[in-house]
Formats: sequence, structure tokens, C-alpha cells
Amino acid sequence: MKRVKELLGRAYLSTTGWAQEGERPSPPQFVLIAAPHTTNWDLPFTLALSFVYDVPIKWAGKHTLFKPPFGWLMKRLGGIPIVRHTRGNRVQALASLFDEIPDLVLAMPAEGTRSRTEYWKSGFYRIAVEADVPIVCGYLDYGRKRGGFGLVVHPTGDMRADMDRIRAFYADKVGMYPDKFGPVRLRGEDEAEERAA
Repeated sequence: MKRVKELLGRAYLSTTGWAQEGERPSPPQFVLIAAPHTTNWDLPFTLALSFVYDVPIKWAGKHTLFKPPFGWLMKRLGGIPIVRHTRGNRVQALASLFDEIPDLVLAMPAEGTRSRTEYWKSGFYRIAVEADVPIVCGYLDYGRKRGGFGLVVHPTGDMRADMDRIRAFYADKVGMYPDKFGPVRLRGEDEAEERAA
């Protein structure tokens, strides 16, 4: 089955004019940043890359994606339904999955939306800290039609320093709709800076 998925992934990338680059990440578990995220087409490209690299990703999506008739397919493709409007610690719940799944790769579209936003959601960072796992910068560069896995960041607790490295990595990556890819910045960076001032 692994070989079949790899061939399917390669065929999809090839027929769309895309190619993978880089190596398979070495950590067995990590939080995967999926960026830039400006279109629904990001999901099939990300899944194709995961098939090629044999990285069995899981991803959290709003619960409405998992309703019939295609809900079963979303789960089969690694989806984890999240009910956004209910109370509860989603960071802790998702971080706890790393204790349950030995080879968990949790993909997070850090922007939290396909539209431009001035801040990324900090969930990916907080989950990695809580679970004590690294962050891997996944990317889809529509400018070059290349995608893969890049920078590995072990969160230090210094959010600004960690984000500076992530910012530098994504500086030359282009989404399908470049104007929808906002700044690579967490609100917590500004808040920490205000507290220090």
C-alpha cells in the first residue's frame, strides 16, 4: 500500500507540473506547519507530498467537513474533526494525541484561514511546546511549483527567536494567491514585546 500511495502522489505532482524537494523529516513525531495556505488546493498537494515522502499526516479541520457524504473520506485522509465553537482546551487535546500515536505528524495551517490575516494562529507553537515535539516547516511554493519539508525548529520558549527562524524560511515562499499570504507573525510576539517594554 505504501508503494501505491507513493506512486499516486508522484503521479499527481507530475501531472500538475509540481515536484517534491528536500528530504523526509527525521523526527518520528512533529507538528507540521502547512503554509502558505491560500486555497483549498493546498490539501491535495500536501497529501500528495505526504504520500511521496511516506509521512502519514493528520490534520485538524472544522467538524462540518466530516459530515456526509464525504466525512468518511476526510477521516480516511487523516482528518480530525474539531468543533470550534465549543469550550475546551483544544491545544491540550491535540497535544495529548502525541502520547497516543507514536508516529504522529500533526499538520496545522498556521494562518487558520485561506484569507489574508495579520497574525498566524499560535496553536501549532503551543501544541509543540505542550507535547515537547519539534516543528517542521512544510511548504507549497506555487511560484516554483515545488513543495516539501524544510526547517526543523525545536521550540526554545523564546517565541520571537523561534519565529524569526520560521519567518526567514517562509520569506521566499509564494501561495497560489500571494496577496492572501499575510505576515508570518504571532500575536504573542507583540504581547511579549509590550510586556517587556
